[in-house]
Amino acid sequence: MKQPQSTAATPFTAYQKLLIGILALLQFTVILDFMVLSPLSDILMKSLNVTPAQFGWVVSVYAFSAGGSGLLAAGFADKFDRKKLLVFFYAGFILGTFGCAMATSYHLLLAARVVTGLFGGVIGAISMAVVTDIFELNQRGRVMGVLQMGFAGSQVLGIPIGLYFANLWGWHAPFLMIVGLAVLLMLVMVLKMQPVNKHLALQSEKNAFLHLGHTVSNSRYQTGFLATAFLSVGGFMLMPFGSAYLINNIHISQHSLPMVFLCTGISSIVIMPFIGKLSDKLNKFHLFTGGSILAIIMILIYTNLPPVPLWLVVVVNMIMFMGIMSRMIPATTLNTGIPEMADRGAYMSISSSLQQVAGGIGAVIAGLIVSQSGKGAPLQHYGTLGIVVAAVITACIFFVYRVSVMVQNKQREVVNVAAAENYDSIDEVLPEHL
Repeated sequence: MKQPQSTAATPFTAYQKLLIGILALLQFTVILDFMVLSPLSDILMKSLNVTPAQFGWVVSVYAFSAGGSGLLAAGFADKFDRKKLLVFFYAGFILGTFGCAMATSYHLLLAARVVTGLFGGVIGAISMAVVTDIFELNQRGRVMGVLQMGFAGSQVLGIPIGLYFANLWGWHAPFLMIVGLAVLLMLVMVLKMQPVNKHLALQSEKNAFLHLGHTVSNSRYQTGFLATAFLSVGGFMLMPFGSAYLINNIHISQHSLPMVFLCTGISSIVIMPFIGKLSDKLNKFHLFTGGSILAIIMILIYTNLPPVPLWLVVVVNMIMFMGIMSRMIPATTLNTGIPEMADRGAYMSISSSLQQVAGGIGAVIAGLIVSQSGKGAPLQHYGTLGIVVAAVITACIFFVYRVSVMVQNKQREVVNVAAAENYDSIDEVLPEHL
C-alpha cells in the first residue's frame, strides 16, 4: 500500500487567481463601507449632532442586522449555487450603501445601515465558503493573506480618497464612491465567475432549518463559533472612535487623518502576504499567539497616548495593525478547516453572524465606556477601553488554541483515510474533508 504524501504549497491556476481578485475586491468594498465610518466619526458626530453612544449604535446596528441575516441565511447557504448567493447579497449591499449616501438625518442613516448589514454581513461568509470549496488547505493561508488585503486596501486607497471626497463634498461622498466601484465589480462577477455548486450533491437534509439546527448543535463547530466571535470583538470596540480619539485627544487635524490611514494601510499590505505565506508553512496557532501579544502591547500604548507628533502616531498605528493582521489571517485559516463541505455555507454564515453580533455588542459597550463632555472635547476613558480590548484578545487565544487542536486531529484523520483508500496524496481527499 502506498503511503500518502502531503504536497508542498500548491500553485494557483489562472482561474483561481481571477477568483482571488474578485473575492478580494468584494472584501475591499464591504470592509471599506464599514471602515469608512471610523474616519468619518468626528464629521458625523458634529454634522448630525450625534453623541458617542449614538454613534456606537450607528456601528452596532450594522453588526446586529448582519448577525440576524447570517443566522437566517445559514440554513439556506448550502442549498444554492454560491455564486448566485454572492450576486443576490451583493446587490442588496449596493442598495443599502446607496441609502447611506442619500441619508439626511441620524435616523435615516441608522435605517440605511440596517439594510446594508442585512446584505453585506453575509458576503464574507459566502466568500469564505467559496474559498474552502475551491482552494486546498495548503493554499488558503495565501488566499486569506490576499483577501485580508481588502482591509489594508481600504486604508491605503479607500479611506484617504473617501476622506478627500468628504472634505470636498461632505460625508455622503465616500458612500457614493463605494456604490460606483461595487456596480462595476458586480458586472465582472456575473460575467467571469463560474458556478460553485459541488456541495449541492452532498446535501442530505431537505429542510433548511433542520440543517441549521444540526450545524449549530455540532459540538466541534461550537468551539469555532466562539473563537470567531471573540476574534472580532476587540476591533469593533476600538475602531469606531479612532478618528475622534486622534482629533480630540492627540490633536491630529482632520486633514492629517488620510496620512495616518495611508501609512497604516501600506504597512498592512506589506505584512499580510508575508503572514499568509508563513501561515501555510508554520504553526498557525503560534503565529496567531505572537500577533496577539504584539497587538495587546501596542493597543495599551495607543489608547494611552498623550498629544504626540504625527510621525509617532503613524508608527504606533503601523505596528499595532501588524499585530492585528497577524492574528486575523492564521485564525481565519484555521477556522476554515473545521466544517465538512456539506456544512461549510451554514458554518461560515453562523460564524459571520456570531462575529457581527459579538462585535456589535462590543461597539455598544465601547460607546458606554467612552464619553465626551461636548463637541471637540477629549474622549474620556479611552485607556480603560484599551484594557478591556486586551482582556478580550487574551481570552481569544484560548479558543483559537482549541480550534488548532481540532484541525490538527482532523488532518491526521484525513491522512488515515488516504492511507486506507490507497491514495497517492492526501490532497486527493483534502477538498472534501478540509
